Formats: sequence, C-alpha cells, structure tokens
Amino acid sequence: MLVVQKFGGSSVADAAKVLRVAKIITDTYKKGNDVVVVVSAQGDTTDDLIEKAKEINPRGSKREMDMLMAAGEQISISLLAMAIDSLGFPAISLLGWQAGFETNSKYSAARIKRVNPERIRAELDKKRIVIVAGFQGLNRYDDVTTLGRGGSDTSAVAIAAAMRADLCQIYTDVEGVYTADPRKIPGARKLEEITYNEMLEMATSGAQVLNNRSVEMAKKYNVELEVLSSITVAAGTKVKEVTNMEKMLIKGVAKDDGVARVAVIGVPDNPGIAFKVFSRVAKAHICVDNILQSVGRDGTKDIAFTVPAGDADEAAEALRDYCEMVGAKELLVEKDVAKVSIVGAGMETHENVAAGMFEALADANINIQMISSSEIRVSVLVDKKDADRAVEAVHRHFFGA
Repeated sequence: MLVVQKFGGSSVADAAKVLRVAKIITDTYKKGNDVVVVVSAQGDTTDDLIEKAKEINPRGSKREMDMLMAAGEQISISLLAMAIDSLGFPAISLLGWQAGFETNSKYSAARIKRVNPERIRAELDKKRIVIVAGFQGLNRYDDVTTLGRGGSDTSAVAIAAAMRADLCQIYTDVEGVYTADPRKIPGARKLEEITYNEMLEMATSGAQVLNNRSVEMAKKYNVELEVLSSITVAAGTKVKEVTNMEKMLIKGVAKDDGVARVAVIGVPDNPGIAFKVFSRVAKAHICVDNILQSVGRDGTKDIAFTVPAGDADEAAEALRDYCEMVGAKELLVEKDVAKVSIVGAGMETHENVAAGMFEALADANINIQMISSSEIRVSVLVDKKDADRAVEAVHRHFFGA
C-alpha cells in the first residue's frame, strides 16, 4: 500500500512530539507500506516569522513573505527525517519544489497547477520514507509560493491524488471529526464516517479539523481520507464518497468567527445592481458567502453579505466609489459577528431541521442577523459574543449534550 500521512504544526511542536510522530510513521513503514509524509511548520513558527517580518517591514511584499514562510516547513521536515534516521529507518526530506509542486503565481494563496511525483517515486523505489514540506511550491518564474491557510492538508491530498495513494491520513490533535469542537463542547461525539460533501460544508462553515480546499480536492480525485490523532492511538474518522453508517440527520455544528458582514444600504432597485456590486468584490479576489437582499423604501434595496474578516476592509474599499456613484445611503462593515452552521445530508428530507435550529437559538435568547442554506447546511449570522452559546444550544437541541 501507498500511504500519505500529514502532520500539523502542533504534532511536531517540540523534540518529544517529533519523535512520537517518527514512531507513528515508522510503524506504518514496518507494515510493508510505502510512506510519504507531509509536514507543517513546528508549533507557532509561522506566526513567529510573520512577527519578525513586521519588525523589519510591516508592508513586505507577498513574494518575500512566501520566501520567509517556506522556511518553517524546511526546518520541520529536516528534523523529522533526522528523527526517523535515529530510529534506524531510511528517510529523505524534500522541499515543495523538489517534490514536484507547480503552482500559479498568486503569492500567499497559490493554487496547485500540477504535481510531478517523479522524485518522490524514485525515493520510494529506494525504500526510503519521503518527508515533504507542505504548504509550498514553485511558480513558472521559479519563485517559492505558499498555498495559504490549510496548505499542508491540500499538499497531502494533492500527493495522494497524483500518486493514486491507497489512503491519505490527516493527523491532528483530536481523534477525528466530531459533531462539534470537543475542546469546547464536552458532549461532542466522534463520527466514524462522513461524506465529502458533509465534510466540505463543515470545513467551509468553520470546523478547523480539515481545510476545505483539501476536501474539495479529495472529492474530485476520490482520495479516501482518514482523520485521526497524533497523540492517542484510536480509530479516526473516514471521509469518503458514500458512508455505510445509518444516516444521521445532523452530522455536526460548526462555528466561524473569522467572518465580517458588509452591507450596502439603499441602492436603486434596478436590474443589474447585484451584478455590479458582486463583480466589484470578485475583481478584488474576495470570496462571498451568506447573501441577503431585501426591499427597502422609495425604490431602493439593501444588499448584505459576509466575507472573511481579513478581507472586509478591502471589500468595502472596492465598493466605496460605486456606492457614491449610485447614491447608496450607507456602506457598513461589521466585524463583531460569527457564523454558526448545522450540516448533515439527512436534513434534506426533514422539513423541521431549520425550525429546530431557530428554536434552540430563540430559547437561548440569541438574535439571528442573517440566514443562508443549502441542501445539507443551514447557517446563521449572530453576534460574535453569542457564538459559543449558540453552538452549545444548537448542539444540545440535536444531540442532547
């Protein structure tokens, strides 16, 4: 079997954890498997590098920031290779470009164009464990690029897809995918299985166990994922196309407090207004989530939507001139909000799911600002200060804990 394993920064944060991860990897190797490992930067290394950059130049270019950020993974892969060697097993570390990662040129948020795994295959043929730096690649100008948040998850799935691996294991600091964050909701339950679509909605809604880009790629290339703990020995959660377990109505409750609400108040109620608003946001390369359009007074309407919190000011700036041109009454940005979502394929055949969520929030005296939904998700926007209470109330309503 070919197994791809990914370990996050918290799993390799210090020497003891690096050695524990090395033991997990070599145990897999001893079973006769070919093993490719993708590793993130240790602990808070990335944040520390960002702070160092700010001390020198708070407005450093994204190209140079990518060059700096890539150093974190270089440290962790070499240390892990040394740890495996100390256990008596052959290992080699490879940077993203050495492992064949080719990306576009969007620095700090690059997209993978293709993976050429020729070097990885050559090293596996030598019976080596291959340790790859996650989160990075090389563009057509031979510049180092980074893949953005969750890039190591995406790197691992990309390798698994390119090499048609039998299994891609994502090791984290929890034992799998839960119905809510087990660190905040004591009654959260671990799921044995979850579909790609459900996991994608959970990830997009704020569940941080897997990056949404990695799940999207896994679904596209039918890569079977397993989420499990690097700390305890326990069965994890399988992420796959179809699950065999009895269908649960709701698979989980997720929270995303990294969002902001942008509202354009009092724009003319004319055809094409929504297109003109969102085309300007799209040109700024900003992703939009919840959208609400309401009829105002005197031939006007209001348009509100959510964006990642870090993009809120840029989104407002992209709309400012247009709002002045059409005479909008106001352009608002609210950052003290959070998105709470319920996810589950079972909800599409049950008409009372949304009502149950709203009932739980009403009982907890939590006001809903916006609502959006898909076939397997219902999301609401609430005050950030109420977000944890909202998750607890909704989880208790559906799971009794």
